[in-house]
Amino acid sequence: MSDERTGDSPGAGATWSGTEGARAFAAVEAATDWLLGYPFVFRALSRRIGAGAVLVDYGCGPGKVAGHAARRLGVRVIGVDTSPEMLELARAAESAVAEFHLVEDGRTEGLDDACADAVMCNHVLASLPDEPAVLSVFTEVRRLLRPGGPFVLLSTDPDCGGAEYASLRIGDPGTVHTPGQALTVWLRRTDGSWQEVRNHAWPVGRLPGLLERAGFRDVVQERPTVGEALETADPDLVRSRPWTAERERPPLVVTTALAA
Repeated sequence: MSDERTGDSPGAGATWSGTEGARAFAAVEAATDWLLGYPFVFRALSRRIGAGAVLVDYGCGPGKVAGHAARRLGVRVIGVDTSPEMLELARAAESAVAEFHLVEDGRTEGLDDACADAVMCNHVLASLPDEPAVLSVFTEVRRLLRPGGPFVLLSTDPDCGGAEYASLRIGDPGTVHTPGQALTVWLRRTDGSWQEVRNHAWPVGRLPGLLERAGFRDVVQERPTVGEALETADPDLVRSRPWTAERERPPLVVTTALAA
């Protein structure tokens, strides 16, 4: 999902907008996400939908996660994003994603109400500055979902500050964040350097109430651990490093809700 982020190194402010921003986002390593995030999103989806279902990836970015979901779950994935440049990269990647659509003024072009069996949304909240923006995204996701369809949301816990995770550093330790508060994180790139990102903090405990206001029910949250990842994530990735910080305080939360 496009937001106000760019930059080349810690200390340089940043934006994913435009062509260069989209390319910078595509160069993020995301090892921690592939250990404790995306595999658990896929697992949550697999419990609710089967092969051939329609899955919308809301905020698909360059399409890498959407492509993995299509292949792993055997579903028809539709990628949507607010950034034309992100969608251009996604289309050029020739992934397993069926089609892509642009989100403009909060509405996804070309997609009807209740067109999706499920929706996933990964790290989009970090780009949203206030509660109305979050509710707008949740409301559009609810429009796209059939009744009873699952919405699976991956987010970083802003209270996990100070630790150096394999591919992530979150703000300062001991900081209590208010919803939408500006938050600096650093993301490791594939070349080993770090990119500073200006995010917004969304305490994970606030999400269930916002989801219910947008028309969801049966909200469940889980914080995946390295122990669980031994059976869920790619074995080569699991063996690739010690994951010391991830073991001490897992930083990612998976929230699942059903469309009412």
